[in-house]
Amino acid sequence: MPGFDVTALRAEFPALRREQDGRPVVFLDGPGGTQVPQRVIDAVAGYLTDTNANHGGAFVTSEASDAMSDEAHAAVADFLGASSPDEIKFGYNMTTLTLHLGRSIGATLRPGDEIVVTTLDHEANVSTWEAMAADRGLTVRKVDIREDDVTLDLEDLESKLSDRTKLVAVGYASNAVGTINPIAEIVARAHEVGALTFVDAVAYAPHAPIDVQAIDTDLLVCSAYKWFGPHLGALYGKAEVLDALPAFKVRPATDRFETGTAAFESIAGTLAATEYLRDVGRRHGAPAGASRRSELVAGMRAIVDYEQGLVRRLLDGLAAIPGVTIHGIVDPARAAERVPTVSISIDGVRPHDAAESMGRDGIFVWDGDFYATGLIERLGKAESGGVLRLGLVHYNTAEEVDRTLGAVGALATAAVA
Repeated sequence: MPGFDVTALRAEFPALRREQDGRPVVFLDGPGGTQVPQRVIDAVAGYLTDTNANHGGAFVTSEASDAMSDEAHAAVADFLGASSPDEIKFGYNMTTLTLHLGRSIGATLRPGDEIVVTTLDHEANVSTWEAMAADRGLTVRKVDIREDDVTLDLEDLESKLSDRTKLVAVGYASNAVGTINPIAEIVARAHEVGALTFVDAVAYAPHAPIDVQAIDTDLLVCSAYKWFGPHLGALYGKAEVLDALPAFKVRPATDRFETGTAAFESIAGTLAATEYLRDVGRRHGAPAGASRRSELVAGMRAIVDYEQGLVRRLLDGLAAIPGVTIHGIVDPARAAERVPTVSISIDGVRPHDAAESMGRDGIFVWDGDFYATGLIERLGKAESGGVLRLGLVHYNTAEEVDRTLGAVGALATAAVA
């Protein structure tokens, strides 16, 4: 297999050519939204230029638009390992899709039923269910973390499950500290007590292949703008689960869960994003003539291998800087248990001040709680402004990691001077 050619891949992202004060910008803001390849930009513009039309028309642009949308559903089904394009539903973003599904799932539940959520999750996969539970007289049980490595406490999960549990909502990976949850194990345990599972894969999807059939989840959501596409959310649902849920839609709508006019230009861009990832696979191990699914998996596996080396460099460097605390898994032997999203605290430096300083140096990072509000509160960091998040993706480089380490080191040194 050829080595990972990050230089060639970076050339496809026009934003990565940006400079600030004569130096290239370092984009470590990927967990909030990745940059996009030129082909995604071209697809969005091309759709609006050439095939901009609503669904179901008896004329060529509408027919072309519908064909593109059908192909995008099939492509995302392959990206997620779904058995059918009909199991993919597009929406505004993960949060909006979750709120929509929350209403449908809530309509099937009764007082006394229970929902399990976790402290590790983004609020979209916590507050949605808490609000629905309050409306319907349900009980919400929240699974805690292990504070030493910021992983989910699986013994606590076990204690929260019972025959009253009707839904387990859990993240595939933490958008704040990078922890990967053992999703297949969690899904299996939820199914043993008869509960549905709802997996938030937003923070995981840019970093590794997903196989919804292998993990056997009932529902899974992600956002294309976190995996090199435009602003669009994608929902996977087992056909039998979606068919059994009540749908809240206007009467003529042809799809039970895609309500209103779709963002067709974003769907076109999402299709282009899957084509980019297929090309990564073709360059890095997929055999000639492989299926789209095989090419996507090969691309994501190549990304895993490259990113693990990159995050190891970052974690080792951060561990060597006095005054820096890494929140989450740091053991090299547990590399497969985290994505390359790293959050830190710097003694004597507020996260926002650190982000501002690094931003002036052309290193773009996030600070705060990133809507992982419960987790940041649990870590005792809410009152001090949260944490500083350094988010690597596959278009980042070792040189950018080293530049980031230099900036963090300078902040830590200045704080004790």
